[in-house]
Amino acid sequence: MDKDIKAFIKEICDKTGVNFSVYNKSGELIGGENDYNGQIPKDIDDIILDKKSLQTFFSIRYKGKSLIGRLNGCDKIQQNYAFLISELAENLYFKESGLTKSEFYKAVLFGELSHSQIYKYMHKFSIPELPIFVMLVGAQANQMAEVKNILTNSCEELDFVVDIDQNQIAFIKFVSDNTNEYQSPIEYAEFIKQMVYEETGINIKIAIGSTVDGIVQASLSFSHAVWAFRMQNALGSKGDIHSFKEYVLIKMLEDLPKYKLNENLDTLMDSGAREIFGDQEMINTAEEFLENNLNTSETSRKLYLHRNTLIYRLDKIERATGLNIRKFSDAVTFRLITILSRLVK
Repeated sequence: MDKDIKAFIKEICDKTGVNFSVYNKSGELIGGENDYNGQIPKDIDDIILDKKSLQTFFSIRYKGKSLIGRLNGCDKIQQNYAFLISELAENLYFKESGLTKSEFYKAVLFGELSHSQIYKYMHKFSIPELPIFVMLVGAQANQMAEVKNILTNSCEELDFVVDIDQNQIAFIKFVSDNTNEYQSPIEYAEFIKQMVYEETGINIKIAIGSTVDGIVQASLSFSHAVWAFRMQNALGSKGDIHSFKEYVLIKMLEDLPKYKLNENLDTLMDSGAREIFGDQEMINTAEEFLENNLNTSETSRKLYLHRNTLIYRLDKIERATGLNIRKFSDAVTFRLITILSRLVK
């Protein structure tokens, strides 16, 4: 790969007459001028004019790899050169790569293409600028070929199925007028799950990413679907279909420092509450109650519990925690405590 990068540096230098240097994300020189001993900034996604070091740093994407470019000087001329070099690198990659449609979609999902590259391939493959969402579909490795075949043959013309690994495929769903017969991505996922089961007898799991404005933002929807899939497994969520939106609160909490989570948990927990949250039977009862929209009859039926036994357990939870989870506000607080408990482990 370094040999390819050095070759493209030489080609751009020959075309522009501009000497520049290229570094990897760790700040190690890959090719170009070795005339700078200062620190190379990380996580660049644009152009930085560093007046202190009199250097211009900029991001370069080449063959799906994120690199850092450097030019001596930090004025408008270097800024324009930086932009030109980035564009030339992308165009060179585009010209060399010749991605197939399947390779293009996979590269988009993994965030390996720039916006300009995506738009070029959209034009090449006649992909419209429509809203999309990504569903991550999981099954056993020996079932995935059959599942993929069913989804590929039954999806609408614009939709696309992408191999992720031996246990997962991504389903890119374009939201067009035809999609309006389904009220939500969850309802569409339920249709997909039912269809696969009826055709193959295979139970699949589906995690749904956010709906975004177009294929340019597909990597965001995909990352949300991946995260939702991870959460449904980590939290032992009931059911086989879950959306990123279900876990937004967890995402917000997960982004907090761990010491802050512990502080909040200590505020919510006393000795009685800790006893309840350490009792798996009580937690399972409470979560089933929440899952069934605070409906005692439905919860009793699903847990094979007498209604009086369920009421006894709910009363015990209230006495120990001070939370009457029959009330929506207390149910939300109880759910928050269970999430915090898992995040601080």
